[in-house]
Amino acid sequence: MLAVLSSAVAATPLYQEMPAPAAKPDDAPALVALGRKLFFDARLSEPRGTSCASCHAPAQAFSGNHGSRIGVALGSRPASLGTRNTPSVLYLRYTPPRFFYQDDDALAPIPFGGFFWDGRADTLTEQAQGPLFNPLEMNNRNPRQLARKLAQAYASDMRTQFGAAIFERPEQASQAAGRALQAFLRSDEMTPFSSKYDDYIRGTGKLDEIELRGLRLFKDPDKGNCASCHKFNDKSANPARSMFTDFGYDAAAVPRNRRIAENRNPKFYDVGLCKTAADLKWPDSSQWCAYFKTPSLRNVAVRESYMHNGVFTSLRDAVAFYATRATSPGDWYKTGVKFDDVPAAYRENVNINSVPYNRRKGSTPALSDSDVDDLVAFLKTLTDAQFVKLPTQSVRK
Repeated sequence: MLAVLSSAVAATPLYQEMPAPAAKPDDAPALVALGRKLFFDARLSEPRGTSCASCHAPAQAFSGNHGSRIGVALGSRPASLGTRNTPSVLYLRYTPPRFFYQDDDALAPIPFGGFFWDGRADTLTEQAQGPLFNPLEMNNRNPRQLARKLAQAYASDMRTQFGAAIFERPEQASQAAGRALQAFLRSDEMTPFSSKYDDYIRGTGKLDEIELRGLRLFKDPDKGNCASCHKFNDKSANPARSMFTDFGYDAAAVPRNRRIAENRNPKFYDVGLCKTAADLKWPDSSQWCAYFKTPSLRNVAVRESYMHNGVFTSLRDAVAFYATRATSPGDWYKTGVKFDDVPAAYRENVNINSVPYNRRKGSTPALSDSDVDDLVAFLKTLTDAQFVKLPTQSVRK
């Protein structure tokens, strides 16, 4: 994903052009196989019983929240609930490391790339290690504890892949596990490109009338305007040109999810990217408070909850929120406080300029109810074949 380097914002690169899609990695098949074993191994959590796949369930296109029904993930310990919704880990091969870029419409360079909702991990190896040590997720206390588990279960495989001395330093063993997980997450298995939309751009399938209407609305800058952030190219037969994200960030100000335990504290707010910005010493880090990663919309229809805080449980509600947040805020902010999940000091950061956010309260929305239905129909075409739910079975094998 090479791009021309102009300078840097703190230690984060500033590019003169957007990077191209990542090339296929050359990870060894044995390393991919090891990463797959680690991903599905429930012995690596503390207490044992929770794997990466517990929250990234294959039947839900590698998303899900480990049985939690409040929009955020359940960890390895009873009642260890997080504060964020679990995104899918499909297609992570194409997510670039953090960088800044300024296009013709931007007043200043803006951030892209990185992993997690707040971009705090710069590489997929770093991201893969995060849940292993998060107390609200897999809860390993330190690399030493994880290394012992790896040595018990994978001593031969890891020594073959990383050398005989891999377990002499626990930190090294932990990083090696991250590299193996990265290899699996970048594999062809995790980048299937088998959706109806993919068949359509390859010329081997067709979209029906309602799906085509949804596609037009998705692209229309005066209607859905979805493609301004969820970038894609339906003129290219290469599906890697249609990741349905620009890998950037936006301050959409979704409603507060009051089912999250921490949100019972009126002083608690998840401020998103600005914490990462402060850690990286970006100038004026507070300008990024309330910004969260723009996720890929591939397989969005099979997710069980939506937005960074999991506040919505239906795809239609998520689309309708974008359509009517500005025109009917009372439908979404039940307390009467607009942007109620953003601290008052940062509400000026919220995006109120982009279509369809730029309408006055009480005015006609950019999207009608039937438009929302058409958009949802199009979004369902982004579901990979193996995750399409059929009338006679839950998941196509």
